[in-house]
Amino acid sequence: MNSSVETKCIHEGWKPKNGEPRELPIYQSTTFKYDSSDDMGKLFDLEAEGYFYTRLQNPTNDMVAAKICAMEGGCAAMLTSSGQAANFYAMFNICENGDHFIASSSIYGGTYNLFGVTMKKMGIECTFVDQNLSEEELEKYFKPNTKAVFGETITNPTVSVLDIEKFARVAHKHGVPLIVDNTFATPVNCRPFEWGADIVTHSTTKYMDGHAVSVGGCIVDSGNFDWMAHKEKFPGLTTPDESYHGITYAERFGKGAYITKATAQLMRDFGSIQSPQNAFYLNLGLESLAVRMERHCANALAVAKFLKANDKVAWVHYADLEDDEYHEMAKKYLPKGSCGVLSFAIKGGRANAIAFMDSLKFASIVTHVADAKTCLLHPASHTHRQMSEEQLLEAGVSPDLIRLSVGIENVEDIIADLQQALDQI
Repeated sequence: MNSSVETKCIHEGWKPKNGEPRELPIYQSTTFKYDSSDDMGKLFDLEAEGYFYTRLQNPTNDMVAAKICAMEGGCAAMLTSSGQAANFYAMFNICENGDHFIASSSIYGGTYNLFGVTMKKMGIECTFVDQNLSEEELEKYFKPNTKAVFGETITNPTVSVLDIEKFARVAHKHGVPLIVDNTFATPVNCRPFEWGADIVTHSTTKYMDGHAVSVGGCIVDSGNFDWMAHKEKFPGLTTPDESYHGITYAERFGKGAYITKATAQLMRDFGSIQSPQNAFYLNLGLESLAVRMERHCANALAVAKFLKANDKVAWVHYADLEDDEYHEMAKKYLPKGSCGVLSFAIKGGRANAIAFMDSLKFASIVTHVADAKTCLLHPASHTHRQMSEEQLLEAGVSPDLIRLSVGIENVEDIIADLQQALDQI
């Protein structure tokens, strides 16, 4: 019945019955009571649905995950403690020691380090590729042990747009899923499953929460990837799990196999759960997401045009600008607008960039991005600080790049603040 994403933002997830609270309750409890030992035993054997310990699942979290799942058009979802945890779980759920996966080199610096350094220590190799390569060129990077392909709908901080259909075609040709981080676009502006993606991740900390009050992440499975058709590649899903009495997830849970394994196995062992309190805040943010995204996009386009016309600005990257190199891609995948984040550079190099940033009045220098308040940072000095010059260039992060997250304030006030800061140079 609720076909539009705007309505799903408000009405999906929590479905109160007669006499129940209209608003989603916070189940602030670590544990849940059962009347018999057998009742609880069935939960541990995955033979019954229910809750026994919040480290694995919690009703508040599950209702919010169900809302995001509905918004993305998926079949199952789970919340995590952060976007980083979501991306790690999404990949580690199907990769193990000796495996390989492919990722766009333009992804967020934290994810780049997770994939290229931390997971490498676990024996999982990642090859980073230019996401603008042709399908033929991308195919050269696949190996017999390649298990997945990863990209971001809109990259952070270079705000380039991923050709989802291209990556999906290549991934599926080689029998592996495409995992897409949809944080910047949100399901309001793009639903990657409709373009062939198999799994979607989010840092819910960003636009979904929208107010910089709760850190969190989410994984959504489309249910479309046939794990049993590629049984030899994904033994964790297609062969018995001895830690759960020999359950074979793909056989027992069908389309729910991927999220069930991530919950029963990874969340059990790593415990990166989102707190019910944070899930409650996230749900409040989701209710206004569609309205906020419209304002973010309108404000960001006006700011991008202002910066592009200023003679002290070297360049501006924002896909909604008609002359941007990703504009045609954005028209295809993001017809309602991309997001509120853009990148640009000040003429005169780093010194002028710092002088500009330090002169702003209400636009703040913060690590965060994609919330109600206008903020910015210098990635080469901040989020991508651990990357070498070569890695920065490979990721498309030039030393002069400034990431600007345009908020939902009055756009004339935002532009006035930018103008007075430019005047200081």
